[in-house]
Amino acid sequence: MNKKELRKAVKAKVKQLTFAEKNIEASCVFNHIEESDIFKNSKNIMLFASLPDEIPTHGIIERWAEHKNIYLPRVNGDDLEIIKYQPGMLHRGSYNILEPEGNDAVSPDILDLIIVPGVAFDRDGNRLGRGKGFYDRFLAQTHAKTIAVCFDCQLVEHIPTEPHDLPAQFVVTKSFKSLPLNYDFN
Repeated sequence: MNKKELRKAVKAKVKQLTFAEKNIEASCVFNHIEESDIFKNSKNIMLFASLPDEIPTHGIIERWAEHKNIYLPRVNGDDLEIIKYQPGMLHRGSYNILEPEGNDAVSPDILDLIIVPGVAFDRDGNRLGRGKGFYDRFLAQTHAKTIAVCFDCQLVEHIPTEPHDLPAQFVVTKSFKSLPLNYDFN
């Protein structure tokens, strides 16, 4: 399948999930992540405000906003910039995505961990995004650890890639995780 066909097929599967199923999968995914050394040892974490067809992230954002520095992306032209999350300070931005308010964009260099969204992933971390390349351009600017999160139905056998596509280091779904609990940061 080419990228366009794969996006359509995976989106159809996600559309069949109920609200409850999405929340159960999200709970499992984020429990796996929160138990890992990578998460425990990360101070500056970039998450994303999920859309209805993405694994729900609002719970983890709220749960950790008082304990870690949580950042969210905001579209600025053709690029993503990151802004520190502040409760109640989100608005609908580009592409109808909730984005943080404020003018204090920070350098991607400060990030320890990035939780990466996508339409689909394979077990090697290859990512199929929405087709605009925002995350590929952003990930090229940072050395932060990257964890792809998705529903089980979004994990596919193979993602067709191009030279500019950057894989996530780890992938976590309800039933699959390449993320080790113990991680050697050296």
